Amino acid sequence: MKNLLKRICSGIIYIAIIVSAILLLDNSPVMFLLVFSLLIVLGIGEMVTMAKDDATQSWLVTVIDMLGGVGLFVAFYLHYEGESMQSRALWLLPIASYLLLRTIVQLYRPQQNAVHSLERSFFSLGYIALPLAMLNCIMSITAPRLLLGVFMFIWIYDTGAYCVGMLLGRHRLFERISPKKSWEGVIGGIVFCVAGAYATHYWFDEFFQVPDLTTWVGLSVVVAVFSTFGDLVESLIKRTVGVKDSGNIMPGHGGILDRIDSLLLVVPAVLIYLQLIAPNIN
Repeated sequence: MKNLLKRICSGIIYIAIIVSAILLLDNSPVMFLLVFSLLIVLGIGEMVTMAKDDATQSWLVTVIDMLGGVGLFVAFYLHYEGESMQSRALWLLPIASYLLLRTIVQLYRPQQNAVHSLERSFFSLGYIALPLAMLNCIMSITAPRLLLGVFMFIWIYDTGAYCVGMLLGRHRLFERISPKKSWEGVIGGIVFCVAGAYATHYWFDEFFQVPDLTTWVGLSVVVAVFSTFGDLVESLIKRTVGVKDSGNIMPGHGGILDRIDSLLLVVPAVLIYLQLIAPNIN
């Protein structure tokens, strides 16, 4: 019971921060930039800790990777939300600076396996920072509040999958990677998500500014399916390196990666959906 209360409290705080950051976008991007930059920094820090091998990553390389991840997020923001041509033209500078600095620094760490070290750095940015940076792409092609809808569907799916899986779960979905995840839970989560799409369309359509029910239902299914894959991918990483949680920063949840694992695959999937399958939302 005590652990459940911790989980609920830390979850409420996390949700409140994300919701505030998105809602305040209409007036100022500062909190949005700070919150997601912090998620990138913490996520990369957890990835470095999990992926430690005999050649421990130096603090300097870790800091460079964290700054590179934040730079990538800011670069995407400048490109898609910049008000002037000059700010848009500068969007590649953080990315170029990171590539130069990170590869040159590796020259001065001869005791490390250079390929493994660079793989770890570039994978961290590609797996964590790039998907979060793509939030700026979604924000640029539709109403910013649709981002809140994406998060909302992730939370609905997680809740539905957990509850149905606990009550009815019998058939394992991917036992080799995640022994507790069941087909019943996944199907239940999808049903919850679709129900949430109907409710959102009929009760909150004006707030989210999404044109039709079909778009909402399609979005909910995309989020549900790729939330499952996102969870499984992070489980694969943790099982490979032999850890239960990515960290302990969120009581009852584990680490930041344990909290945003679904989001890391949902964001690129939603971007593809909005651009190719539901272009009328633009």
